[in-house]
Amino acid sequence: MAYRTVNPSTGVIEKTFDTISDAALGAILDESHRCYREDWPHRPIEERAAILRRAAAIIREDVRRLAEILARDMGKLISHGHGELMLSAAILDYYADTAAEFLAPKPLPDAPGAELYALPLGIILAIEPWNFPMFQLARVVGPQLMVGNVVVAKHASNVPQCALAFEDVMRRAGVPAGAYANLFITTDQVSTIIDDPRVRGVTLTGSEKAGATVAERAARNLKKSVLELGGSDPMIVLEDAPFEPTVINAMVGKMNNAGQSCVATKRMIVVGEERGRQFLEAMIAAMGSLQAGDPLDPASTLAPVSSEGALQGLLGQIEEAKAGGATVALGGRRIDRPGSYLEPTILTCITPDNPIYRQEIFGPVLPFYVVADEAEAIALANDVPFGLGGSVFTVDLERGKRVGLAIESGMAFINNPTWSTPHMPFGGVKNSGYGRELSQLGFGEFVNWKLIAVSPAGALPPGIKAQA
Repeated sequence: MAYRTVNPSTGVIEKTFDTISDAALGAILDESHRCYREDWPHRPIEERAAILRRAAAIIREDVRRLAEILARDMGKLISHGHGELMLSAAILDYYADTAAEFLAPKPLPDAPGAELYALPLGIILAIEPWNFPMFQLARVVGPQLMVGNVVVAKHASNVPQCALAFEDVMRRAGVPAGAYANLFITTDQVSTIIDDPRVRGVTLTGSEKAGATVAERAARNLKKSVLELGGSDPMIVLEDAPFEPTVINAMVGKMNNAGQSCVATKRMIVVGEERGRQFLEAMIAAMGSLQAGDPLDPASTLAPVSSEGALQGLLGQIEEAKAGGATVALGGRRIDRPGSYLEPTILTCITPDNPIYRQEIFGPVLPFYVVADEAEAIALANDVPFGLGGSVFTVDLERGKRVGLAIESGMAFINNPTWSTPHMPFGGVKNSGYGRELSQLGFGEFVNWKLIAVSPAGALPPGIKAQA
């Protein structure tokens, strides 16, 4: 497996990194285990929090340079990179600020003398994707380091400079050797780590295939896993949705990170034929106005997709859709310029027998549907194997919540596209995976919820009475 930066805006290979040897990997795991046993979880929580706050401050101070690394590694627009980095810093601050509360013993009201303690488990393996290289790491590192676990991270092979930059931030902040380590490793070495008894959990964000493989390996080793495997998030536009704000939200939901987001709006479903026509015209105009350019140029509004392979995959899906009877209402072709640029694309007339009807499309391609009523919109939203996020647009907030609850997903947003903050749990159902990241739920995924039940000295076992 080659770890290398191929700048998506130019196609030029900028840097290449070798994978580490088995011996080097063993040394890293030895150091992580030593750090867990002898150092990191034994530090006062205030000290761990101070280190994470320093990491957040370093990210904010160095945001321009780090955003440029994001642009070179995976083509992210400089403005989008800035937003990702600010969110990453906010996550680290959030867990630094809340961990003491989350770690406080929790009395069980119906069991006098009984309390739950959140205790660390050991080494956690994080397997992370390329689309949000800093955010994906921050949302693992924040909770896991604060709970007292240590983390080893295998990042995507096409964002090596991002992986190294995040590790450098951790070191500069004072995270000790062994508490966090970046790994340039092979797939076989990933299996070696999961099999290692010192590694107590694995979290993965990636494809269904990768998730199934990792979950199976973890299960054979009786280890917990958390999987976030993408989605096909529906955006349901009800009859009364305000027009202009809904179009703006649709553009943000679809085109953030060039559509390369697990929770991007991947299907727009509009209720009503005339409303459907109006929204389609508006989306054609809005998406068609985007200007491809160098991601480092603030004037650019359309970034390349992450790689030539990603571009070819999207072009293949568009051809499949056309062959299945879909109409290309906008775009559909490669942009004639260096780099991996795809025209913003809108597909209509997609029937259930079309190959892309139930596929995830990871890029600036929007399947657009028009349905007769709310019931048909919900049925269409749920007729996919995924269940990550979804959104509903309406002036009737109670109706919006009811429709949101009917969407088979881990998250539903009313009058905003699916998005992420440190305070809200993130995760899905169905083939989108299991477990949660962020918020207190994410904090509690890899902990030993240990029960301590105290009875007075001289107490008899429950149900046993003292003899007269």
